[in-house]
Amino acid sequence: MRVAFSPIYRYQYLPKEHRFPMDKYELLPQQLLLEGTLSEKDFFEPVALSEAQILRTHSKTYWEKLRDGTLSRQEIRAMGFPYHPTLIERGRHISQGTLQCFYHAKEDGVALNIAGGTHHSYRDRGEGFCLFNDFAIASNELLHTNEVKQIMIVDLDVHQGNGTASIFQKDERVFTFSMHGANNYPLKKEASDLDIGVPDGCDDDTYLNILYDTLPALLNKVQPEVVFYLSGVDILNTDKLGRLGMTKAGCKKRDEFVFQTCNQKGIPVVVAMGGGYSVQIADIIEAHANTFRVAKHIFD
Repeated sequence: MRVAFSPIYRYQYLPKEHRFPMDKYELLPQQLLLEGTLSEKDFFEPVALSEAQILRTHSKTYWEKLRDGTLSRQEIRAMGFPYHPTLIERGRHISQGTLQCFYHAKEDGVALNIAGGTHHSYRDRGEGFCLFNDFAIASNELLHTNEVKQIMIVDLDVHQGNGTASIFQKDERVFTFSMHGANNYPLKKEASDLDIGVPDGCDDDTYLNILYDTLPALLNKVQPEVVFYLSGVDILNTDKLGRLGMTKAGCKKRDEFVFQTCNQKGIPVVVAMGGGYSVQIADIIEAHANTFRVAKHIFD
């Protein structure tokens, strides 16, 4: 099982108030190595996206503003982070990591990125701590190179994948499925191919039964050649932003079901981490680590 990670994923160059819970990108691989779920040879370090790859998804004007540091104060505020050139390089490496994970998933059934899931990024702007939309970039590149003809994005982060939905609204080759908190950010939702908004306080049984009833039928209908899975752990009841009532055990069962269902159908899965904002970073790390543990158990 291969995992994308680069030192540039880290956030040391940002002001202290912007780092928590971004420390998870450094702590998670340490935990997975310490417990033996992964070894050093399982990791690979992605290179940066090319400009041509970026422009298959994002507008030239937006890319040039990111590259040249000419975003307006309003655009930077919407992005969520203070502008820093390393942040742009970080996004280029993360998105390339998601793309490279596809080729490893073709061989192994699954590959994971210790970052990514930047689903609030639109074609022409960044939002919600998302600069480049890694799932959209990887999908558009694979379609451009004719690696695949049909893709499915399964977005189970607590926030709707509004940027992803917008980018692929008129592209039947990419089916977007977002299951999210109905009353959560973003206030104005875009139209995915399938949106399921769950209520505040949604517990394990309610959430999982919806997923059990939905995902297999969708896979049968869409017949994707790859699934891009956003495994956000901000669905936890400990999350400061999530509003749902899911336990870590329920979150783990969610991952198990996605992986088992795709594996049974022979569909490779590319995974990105997405959000997680619990008060205790140990809860974030444990829930994210479960995704890797389950993937290794099912696909190894």
